[in-house]
Amino acid sequence: MKTSAIVSEKGQVTIPKALRARLGLTAGTVLMFEEREGTLVASRAVAEDPIRSLVGLGERRGVDVDRWLAASRGPAWSKERDGE
Repeated sequence: MKTSAIVSEKGQVTIPKALRARLGLTAGTVLMFEEREGTLVASRAVAEDPIRSLVGLGERRGVDVDRWLAASRGPAWSKERDGE
């Protein structure tokens, strides 16, 4: 599908409704722009899962996560130590 749009003085472009509908672009959709051999290419930004970005972080720094947690939290709860 080929269509056109005009760049405003502020550098804004309205994506034609037919393209937005066809590609599922709704308000708030984040697009990434890049230049490839003189052509502007837009693609949907893929959000990185913030939890997944932390996986393996301790391993890369040579940290034993279990030891780090025990040191930062203190010893695990026990009936004997708390007098119950």
